[in-house]
Amino acid sequence: MALSRFAHNPIVATNDVKPIHPDFQVVGVFNAGVATFGGEIILLLRVAEMPVQSDDNQVLVPVLSETNGELEIVRIAKSDDRYDLSDSRVIKQRGKYAYLTSLSYLRIARSADGVRFTVDPGPAMLPDGPLEAWGIEDPRITQIGRQYYITYSAISPKGVSVGVAVTEDFVTFARSGTMLPPENKDVAIFPEKIGGSYYALHRPVPKAIGSPEMWIAQSPDLVHWGRHRHLIGLREGQWDGGRIGGGAVPIKTPEGCWLALYHGADETDRYCMGALLLDLADPARVIARSRVPILEPEAEYEVNGFFGRVVFSCGALLLDRTIRMYYGAADEAMAGVDIPLADIYDTLN
Repeated sequence: MALSRFAHNPIVATNDVKPIHPDFQVVGVFNAGVATFGGEIILLLRVAEMPVQSDDNQVLVPVLSETNGELEIVRIAKSDDRYDLSDSRVIKQRGKYAYLTSLSYLRIARSADGVRFTVDPGPAMLPDGPLEAWGIEDPRITQIGRQYYITYSAISPKGVSVGVAVTEDFVTFARSGTMLPPENKDVAIFPEKIGGSYYALHRPVPKAIGSPEMWIAQSPDLVHWGRHRHLIGLREGQWDGGRIGGGAVPIKTPEGCWLALYHGADETDRYCMGALLLDLADPARVIARSRVPILEPEAEYEVNGFFGRVVFSCGALLLDRTIRMYYGAADEAMAGVDIPLADIYDTLN
């Protein structure tokens, strides 16, 4: 493929962002939602912070109190064999998530040229309430008229639910509650009504029967969501055989269909990006799907990081005949790549 990664990737790295909590460090700036606003490109970054780990014998874990919403630090002894500390992202107990090792919130970076970004000094959205006690993650931004709808993962001991916030100025953000209950994530709302309905991609996570696969839903008003239908499934032994989910907000192409970029991981947790073509009038109908990735982790900053071998996009723009995709690399930094539409089409069957 004739893709072109930005020459100065990563475009936003952890050393570009100062932590907002005392005695914390920024360990990830990634998986940003993307929008155009006021002549600028907006990246709504997921920023992950964790306490500075000053004791070799224990792990410090940040959480928000479910009673008063205050930041608390949980101390876990590394010698405590009740906990599995093998994954840098999570702490497990009896095979289930007990804690996340970092607390994520949303922060804005701005750019006039879409390549060089300046990060705002403070947060845009902080976790709030018991359903966000472990952080808010992976925003997608859909512009409908003057309003920008932000869907994001809300993490708590209750599970991963989908929150929604709305802004008109990227200064004030009004939460509108839980869109989908646990466990669900990777929600991207289509940017216009289609046949009288709004549509959204989502990814339920079945625990007993089924797999983490992509679904599509409809709504008359962006509040009530229903008519949930399965869209695509895993492909065993292929690049998207472990789990799949939505990526960027779907883009209307010059050819008259919806382009939905999605992420796929294999059984070894190697994350790549692929593409779907969906019918313009009925986006529940899949026209074509990538047989091979459009982007896979190959660059050093994609292979090595907080959680390596990951490329993961929550936002992209159509520039003439090129897709400009912004993506998280190794769960640590933000990067950008330009991919000709023709090359994306060449991956489809």
